[in-house]
Amino acid sequence: MFAVELESFLNRSIFLLVRQTAALPSPFAFPTSSHGLPAAGAPSSAGARRLPCCYRASPELSGGRGQRIVLLILLFFFVLLRNSSPCLPLGFLLPFAAAPGCGFQLGLEPFDALPKQPSVPEGNDAVTGHIISTTIGGKNGEPKQTISYMAERVVGTGSFGIVFQGKCLETGETVAIKKVLQESKYKNRELQLMRSMDHSNVISLKHCFFSTTSKDELFLNLVMEYVPETLYRVLRHYNSMNQRMPLFYVKLYTYQLFRGLAYIHTIPGVCHRDVKPQNVLVNPHTHQVKLCDFGSAKILVKGEPNISYICSRYYRAPELIFGAIEYTTSIDIWSSGCVLAELLLAQPLFPGESAVDQLVEIIKVLGTPTREEIRCMNPSYTDFRFPQIKAHPWHKIFHKRMPPEAIDLTSRLLQYSPNFRCTALEACAHPFFDELREPNARLPNGRPLPPLFDFKQEDECFAGKFFAD
Repeated sequence: MFAVELESFLNRSIFLLVRQTAALPSPFAFPTSSHGLPAAGAPSSAGARRLPCCYRASPELSGGRGQRIVLLILLFFFVLLRNSSPCLPLGFLLPFAAAPGCGFQLGLEPFDALPKQPSVPEGNDAVTGHIISTTIGGKNGEPKQTISYMAERVVGTGSFGIVFQGKCLETGETVAIKKVLQESKYKNRELQLMRSMDHSNVISLKHCFFSTTSKDELFLNLVMEYVPETLYRVLRHYNSMNQRMPLFYVKLYTYQLFRGLAYIHTIPGVCHRDVKPQNVLVNPHTHQVKLCDFGSAKILVKGEPNISYICSRYYRAPELIFGAIEYTTSIDIWSSGCVLAELLLAQPLFPGESAVDQLVEIIKVLGTPTREEIRCMNPSYTDFRFPQIKAHPWHKIFHKRMPPEAIDLTSRLLQYSPNFRCTALEACAHPFFDELREPNARLPNGRPLPPLFDFKQEDECFAGKFFAD
């Protein structure tokens, strides 16, 4: 009897204290705006979002450090009690596991246990005005040729290395060069994968070469075609003018994204594993879209384990959050569904502030996953019980004038069960894109559309889907 009362007391105490600490609403009454999402003006990044006053920490619990100490004490007793009562449910902790300073994640793979990516060394040679020369050719009787590139400006940096815009001094051609530090203990699949791909909606590799620095550091340089904009920057442009992206461009961009995914999933059998607006390039003149950044990509082999801590958080499929190590290319489909929803809403659909909070954001929209859906995502994940949250109707998430075809496609992409998500090819054939298949379809400025139906021999068998009634 005492254990039951203590369990009830600890449940209520931790519930209230973590709720105050994290300034999160009750898991049984998620606050939403009129369209079922956080207000458009709220930050969508990892920063804390402003909540209604009824959900903010009270003055008595605003000290931070003190409440965390009390929380740790309560958790200590809770662990002791759970050891004596293994059936004690932990699901109620899920919505609060992202509380600042709590330092625990419910069974998720710890970040420190993941393999570190090669870091960018200080004093990187890829600076404005720097010239890199290499020799190409010399195979199969081809004459050798020296090509020099001048770095004009840095266009991207990260843990992978650096990407800069360069110009070929011999031809004047503008290119993008991705410079990645090579370490013998890390695999670099990107070069091999890019060599195997050739599609109008996938960034093309021109050639590559290695370079060294004065510190004898070895770098791989991937020379690729240069595309000036990203889908992320295009969306920010419309947001800065308080406008939504025109629906025609949403269709045009996402269709090409799905077409690129259909190619890499089917022909080389590649899973991108980091689909997001920043990795979708857009030519502002032709409006052609190209999928880029295959630094996280991998050919998935059935039965072989894969890392689950992959893909940017807002676009991470739920099976990855559940720690699945045997997943399929359907994780890219989930990510592309998030991209589609973001273009339609002008803000991320699932703006989680941590790995666990990401699942909370998903549950707020899709509702609590069933046992069967959890089994489909990760059969090994059976530890937790979840608060029963009803799914939010899709038509209430989008504005009233949203075409039903857009809502239907989004709902088909964002399914808990990976097997229930439509494939990229099926997405291309969806009625949402019928406008692009009209014989006289053109860009709003009257110019022709970018190549949308230039099927190659490898995927001609699928072409009939796009010209059907």
